[in-house]
Amino acid sequence: MELFTPDFGLVFWMFIAFIILFFVLAKWGWPVILKNMDERADTIDKGVEYAQQAKHQLDNARDEARRYMEEAQAKQAEMLREAAKMKTQIIEEAKQQASVEAQKVMDAAKVSIEQSRKEAELQFRNEVSKFSIDIAEKMVRMQMKDDAAQVKLVDKLLNEIEKN
Repeated sequence: MELFTPDFGLVFWMFIAFIILFFVLAKWGWPVILKNMDERADTIDKGVEYAQQAKHQLDNARDEARRYMEEAQAKQAEMLREAAKMKTQIIEEAKQQASVEAQKVMDAAKVSIEQSRKEAELQFRNEVSKFSIDIAEKMVRMQMKDDAAQVKLVDKLLNEIEKN
């Protein structure tokens, strides 16, 4: 039963040991523990503050990235519109140039055809004239084979000249 009821001496020495331990802890232990707890609390506060700043910066970076993406998409759309406009303009210019060139070719062909036609007409007239002269010459020679026909023709021509 002695274990359950401690003696006065044991209680006294336990009380003295407790008081000494309390003063030692109060003098050197608790300040270190409280200082470490304060530093840990400051570190945690700084970590929370840093996390909030990082979150704020991340949000800003996301917003900025979204703006850059929107700007890039707008620029891309503008470039595509410009490219389509330039394509249409180039096609129209090419069509106009082709039309002008075709008209020039047509005009040149018309001039060439007209010149060829005139040359052919002139050549045809020359050929017809030559054939007519050849035919007339042959007819006159046939008719003028005898002297009586020659005299008759000269008289006829002289009579016509005198009438005029």
